[in-house]
Amino acid sequence: MLLAPLSGVTDLHMRRIARRCGASAVVSEMVAAAELARGDAESQLRSEGAGVSPHVVQLAGCAPEPMARAARIAVETGADVIDVNMGCPAKTVTGGAAGSALMRDLDNAERLLGAVRGAVEVPVTVKMRLGWDEASFNAAGLAQRAERLGLNAVTVHGRTRQQFYKGNADWAAIRAVVQAVRIPVFANGDVTGPEEARACLAASGAAGVMVGRAAQGRPWLVGQIAAALAGEARPAPSREECADIACEHYEGLIALYGPAMGARHARKHLASYVDHAGPGALATADRTRLLTTADPAAAIELLRKAFLDPDGHVLEPLGEAA
Repeated sequence: MLLAPLSGVTDLHMRRIARRCGASAVVSEMVAAAELARGDAESQLRSEGAGVSPHVVQLAGCAPEPMARAARIAVETGADVIDVNMGCPAKTVTGGAAGSALMRDLDNAERLLGAVRGAVEVPVTVKMRLGWDEASFNAAGLAQRAERLGLNAVTVHGRTRQQFYKGNADWAAIRAVVQAVRIPVFANGDVTGPEEARACLAASGAAGVMVGRAAQGRPWLVGQIAAALAGEARPAPSREECADIACEHYEGLIALYGPAMGARHARKHLASYVDHAGPGALATADRTRLLTTADPAAAIELLRKAFLDPDGHVLEPLGEAA
């Protein structure tokens, strides 16, 4: 069970927590190769992996040379695995001929993968979609090229680029990729719990599952799903444990980025933690204050209030993955 790379979400501290909670592996948020190759400070922070093992860095780009250089930099600074992004659907990425736009030009995609494979000795993987649109399901062909180049694994999100995140992920369509190659194929898209993970594995025939958006605000989810698939009885974290995790994550971002930038990076996480704390966990005014305050002490107080009542009493238990 893997935690997917999520831009702006799978920061160092979320990855540390998810790995500690039982995820088999976790992937960094997408790092722009050209920016990392230029020594951009924020790109370096995105690719940071202290305390995470294995440390997987995902790189995005459209040209072989910067991708190769960035891969070498990532490995020199501790990466154990390089993952190549050929699945991001965002216009800011595809507009630069990177991400899932590479699925429209498999020859360029192959050159890019070859450059990364030749630049480093660690395992190299690639994450893709089914294709650019429904008229061009070419993930199997791209996976075959990756295998011939010596890549070690493939992950396929069960949607096309043109779907973005609309509709349902087509897990069955991933089976064509599984059947086309001998290297492991991981399935991604719409897995929110053990039931969905089992259905995804059955439909796709994949070697494993990668969980993405469902883990935001629940970094323990991937480990819960992994335990359930292994037949282990693992209770959901208590509300006190969830509060501790949320506060650890927030404090880590403040330490990593500094108070101002750390607070900005934390907002989407704070909103997700409160959402998963349950309906009415915070009054509207408290929620607004949590998402806008520049005072770390106030944010911590409000996070704990979301999981516990103001007097410190435990609220209703959170649901469990089954």
